[in-house]
Amino acid sequence: MTVALMWEARAVEGRGEELLAWVRRQALAREPLRRETFRAPQDRVLVITWWEASYDADLPELPEPDGELVTRAVHRWRFEAVGEGPDA
Repeated sequence: MTVALMWEARAVEGRGEELLAWVRRQALAREPLRRETFRAPQDRVLVITWWEASYDADLPELPEPDGELVTRAVHRWRFEAVGEGPDA
């Protein structure tokens, strides 16, 4: 099964580039199948990692950034792949 972990944070106004640089420096305890990083308005940064694992597996996650860098606690979600196409 493929599991995707989503990590999303909102930087303090004007510190989005700093948060993005911080995220890029963060190493995980092991390498995922895939890792993508996104940014959005309001200084938001999103990281999605894909893993070959069961839904409830203990997987490495990105930590919380320093409280002075973000406006709130990080949001985290876990999803399982269900396939592609209209019948998936």
